[in-house]
Amino acid sequence: MSMESKKQVLFCDFDGTITENDNIVAIIKQFDPDGWQQLVQDTVDQRISVQEGVGSLFRLLPASLKDEVVRYSIANAVIRDGFRELLAYCREQDIDFYVTSGGIDFFVYPLLEPFGIPHDHIYCNGADFSGERIEIVWPHPCDDGCPNGSCGMCKTAVMRRFPAERYERILIGDSVTDFEGAKLADLVFSRAQLTAKCRELGLPHLEFATFHDVVRGLQERRPAHQERTRQS
Repeated sequence: MSMESKKQVLFCDFDGTITENDNIVAIIKQFDPDGWQQLVQDTVDQRISVQEGVGSLFRLLPASLKDEVVRYSIANAVIRDGFRELLAYCREQDIDFYVTSGGIDFFVYPLLEPFGIPHDHIYCNGADFSGERIEIVWPHPCDDGCPNGSCGMCKTAVMRRFPAERYERILIGDSVTDFEGAKLADLVFSRAQLTAKCRELGLPHLEFATFHDVVRGLQERRPAHQERTRQS
């Protein structure tokens, strides 16, 4: 099947991609528990897995901080410019849009609520505040095809539900949680650490600053489809 006849499906990261800042790092920085900087660095440098890093970071915080953590995470997040326009473009062009986030449900769902994305199109981690410390729960684990085995929220497991022979898989992301998914994608829209990784691995990518850049990149990729749409 040619690329032109495949259905496009888009997998979009949340922290540092849909939002301007990395919400997890912002939360931990705000409450500033001892030892968080090293855990963040070890995760970014891939010395420890994302699952271990994120789980360990939140375990530094007492569960009694729940209300303050939730309030801070929502109040301080900024949605990247052009996100609503990207969603509108995907609806117009019949592009399936999924949020694949290493973030946590208590800020991902409220921040996405105004945009009308169905909950079954949002993949993220959960949080359990019932114990002494905040525990992250992982409802979307790695499958047998994942080389990491400890992603926490496994983006490649989600992507593999959309076979390459039938779908053109497009990934939007910025950091270490997107590295493996970028290797599976037909096209990557990248920023920050993900751009450096795509260059290192020779992966096809377009850099973006706002989602307007992503819409332009998608438009340029499918002129034939746009022509058919105008004529129908």
